[in-house]
Amino acid sequence: MDASCLFKTLLATNWALFLWDQYISIRQYKVHRDAEKRPEEVKELIGEEDYQKARSYKIDNHLFGFLHSWFNQLVLTAQLVGGYYPFLWYNTSQYPFHVAVFLTINSIIETIVDLPWDLYSTFIIEEAHGFNKQTVGFYFVDKVKKMLVGFALTIPIVYGIEWIVANGGPYFFVYIWLFISVIVLLLMTIYPTFIAPLFDKYFPLPDGDLKTKIEQLAASLSYPLTKLYVVNGSKRSAHSNAYMYGFWKNKRIVLYDTLLSGNEKEKVQKLYEEAGEKIEETENDKKRGMNNDEVVAVLGHELGHWALWHTLINLVITEVNLFFCFAVFAYFYKWDTLYQAFGFRDTPTIIGMMLVFQFVLALYNQFSHTAQVVHSRSAEFAADEFAAKLGHGDNLIGALTKLGVDNLSMPINDSLYSWCVHTHPPVVERVAAVRAFQSKKQ
Repeated sequence: MDASCLFKTLLATNWALFLWDQYISIRQYKVHRDAEKRPEEVKELIGEEDYQKARSYKIDNHLFGFLHSWFNQLVLTAQLVGGYYPFLWYNTSQYPFHVAVFLTINSIIETIVDLPWDLYSTFIIEEAHGFNKQTVGFYFVDKVKKMLVGFALTIPIVYGIEWIVANGGPYFFVYIWLFISVIVLLLMTIYPTFIAPLFDKYFPLPDGDLKTKIEQLAASLSYPLTKLYVVNGSKRSAHSNAYMYGFWKNKRIVLYDTLLSGNEKEKVQKLYEEAGEKIEETENDKKRGMNNDEVVAVLGHELGHWALWHTLINLVITEVNLFFCFAVFAYFYKWDTLYQAFGFRDTPTIIGMMLVFQFVLALYNQFSHTAQVVHSRSAEFAADEFAAKLGHGDNLIGALTKLGVDNLSMPINDSLYSWCVHTHPPVVERVAAVRAFQSKKQ
């Protein structure tokens, strides 16, 4: 296959995958657009007013998403056909640390090109629907900090990979895999402790009923909880979340303050005030959040992932996938025709990685992602059942219902879209599964 034919084939594959994504997105949009009235089967999960708010939010995001994705696809096509990447690569080749300069300039250009879209999403759509809490100044400071941290992490890794490729011999891809695996484990360890606090402040969860119940839950499962934090996510967004991290006997749980309500929320807000970070709440913000038992039920679900080895299984899947991708890169990275197809006169390592991972592996990435979505859905159902077995079924249903309402999640979805995209099954399906388990148990 000559370079011209290869370029057309890879570009056509890229467009085919893009159009597939558009097809399933249009199916999802039509479901939300046409469901003007709240379906009978979701009436117990969401009120009419909240349903209309969720529908409006989703339709705004759908329309924005279509425009944004088509813009990105057309820009990428123009860059590939017009030779943007070879132009940037060879015009930065005279500078010291050529790879770092190339990556930095390209990242800055991509950020600037996408900036109007990101600003519109944050300050128009998210603002209109009551989620955005950022000021313009905070937004730009946050974005610059993210870029600097990204450069500090990415560039040494790229140079490490280049050195391994140059010195690793025929099995260099094994050494790259080991190198990246160590980096991944290292980042999983240090990111929450040293990097995440650069962007958000973490506070110990105040003493009280919620903290006692969480510690009792962890102890009942022999989960080695050492720290329990609350993060002031409400200075950025009204969306809510919770997560766990840590290795071996040093486990930690982080709650977003947007999960809390009542007395627990008031205690956290006092911590913010003492730290000089007062959060202004709207009337909608005051309605959000869960009671303590519902928060514990959510953590019962998260602890289910730990108890059922989902985290380890996902890590193994990630490692196998990485090994395969690096092996494919090792096979193609010196294929002159691949570079010539995209306008390059030599075979630089970093460009080879970009071409192989984004274009040669494009079809595999699509199938791999879909398989991971299916696996993730199964794990979510299993974690829900785990929480229900602990006696938190009713509270988990209440928590899932509130999460859906608070985050303006539409309770109805196109089935194909959901199976291809939703790593977490829709609330309707999860609530039905918990209830089915409870009925079977009785």
